[in-house]
Amino acid sequence: MSNTILNLEPKVLWKNFHSLTQIPRPSKKEEKIRDFMLRFGKNLGLETIIDETGNIIIRKPAAPGMENRKGIILQGHLDMVPQKNSDKVHDFEKDPIETIIDGDWVRANGTTLGADNGMGVAAAMAILESKTLEHGPIEALFTTDEETGMTGAFGLKPGVLHGDILLNLDSEDEGELYVGCAGGTNGNARFEYSEQPVPAGYSGFKLQVTGLKGGHSGIDINLGKGNAIKIMTRILYTGTKDHGVMLASIDGGGLRNAIPRESFAIIAIPGNQVSGFRSFLDKITELVKKELSAVEPDLKIELISAETPAKIINPVTVEKLLYTLYACPNGVIRMSNEMAGLVETSNNLAIVKSEQGTIRIQCLLRSSVDSAKDDLEQMMKSVFDLAGAASTFDGKYPGWKPNPDSPILKVMLDLYHKKFGKIPEIKGIHAGLECGILGGTYPNWDMISFGPTLRNPHSPDERVNIATVQKFWDFLVDTLKNAPVK
Repeated sequence: MSNTILNLEPKVLWKNFHSLTQIPRPSKKEEKIRDFMLRFGKNLGLETIIDETGNIIIRKPAAPGMENRKGIILQGHLDMVPQKNSDKVHDFEKDPIETIIDGDWVRANGTTLGADNGMGVAAAMAILESKTLEHGPIEALFTTDEETGMTGAFGLKPGVLHGDILLNLDSEDEGELYVGCAGGTNGNARFEYSEQPVPAGYSGFKLQVTGLKGGHSGIDINLGKGNAIKIMTRILYTGTKDHGVMLASIDGGGLRNAIPRESFAIIAIPGNQVSGFRSFLDKITELVKKELSAVEPDLKIELISAETPAKIINPVTVEKLLYTLYACPNGVIRMSNEMAGLVETSNNLAIVKSEQGTIRIQCLLRSSVDSAKDDLEQMMKSVFDLAGAASTFDGKYPGWKPNPDSPILKVMLDLYHKKFGKIPEIKGIHAGLECGILGGTYPNWDMISFGPTLRNPHSPDERVNIATVQKFWDFLVDTLKNAPVK
């Protein structure tokens, strides 16, 4: 089945993509693809190096008469996400990908296709091996382990690359030019707590917030979805103050990069306050459902009788915890000035969990403006410090602030309009891209991300639209031909 894609246009690109499908390259298992790319560059007689992180860099001189053009870096990542259907027998460390032409699309036989980012890598390979295309100085940067940690992008050292313009070939909608992305920081807070016996006359209950939609903590953060931890906090805050509720445990959220869909708490309520707390819970449930009715129609807030816990978290720590969770910024902090509709800065209050004497809070801060992200970090640290929580902020990676005056953007907008009769969409994404990390190391780069149309990447339903591959290739070739003069 694989060789049928060799008949597709542009053949120079599909030929290379076919070669990539024959080489196992799951994330963190990229030895074979790195060896292949090293041989590929050296067989072309081009300068080919591998850095200490495992990134491959191949340099190609300018075509005759194009020496005065700005240097362009063509960038893509070598690894792919290894996912397969449950009934598919496939070893991603040994077996090639079987490709199938399915109408207007190319897909794989029960596995991920690897068009993310094989299409971009294949296009760069075709540029490197061409003897007829017009282009200035080219550097191809093939990064490692993008899908599970952006390890290659983080590991790239300054001064290794000499170009002025980065073309990231890893976007998934033809006709869109990405010009910005968010950077991120992991926020962490910790309370140590002691326990004490539950007083006599208290009854045990499980309080749960469920049925929320959740979603990507960057891309979906502006949709106004409910945060289960915030809703739980709202209930417990009043419950502890007005109805004598005591907290035995709390467990909300599951992933730092996902908006919390569920939150659970084991609580104890004085017998003479159960009725009053239920009445309050009915009222707050009605209010929250009304507030979120347009986006969270399936929200449920339930109080379920349970065994009375033997111990509860000491009330002083619970009070500090609830103050912290209530005050912690969550959701959109600021929209972009440069791009309408794009979130600039946000925080996702992602996880809260009590366990063995420790309550942990985890957040994910995002911003396309590094100084704004730093300011949000200080805001959150102030909240944590005031409550007496130990806090750390780690895993930082920079954002990519949109530049409306980008020279390469102006060139590409004009070229696309002339070639295809319409103006491409200019977009940013409130999520992490390699461009943000690479631009942090090379702040002088003028950067654009674009690619052919892919659907369902990271799943066995991954597919690439055949017609957009040709458009992507033609647009890339014209962009190189019309690169700005130094």
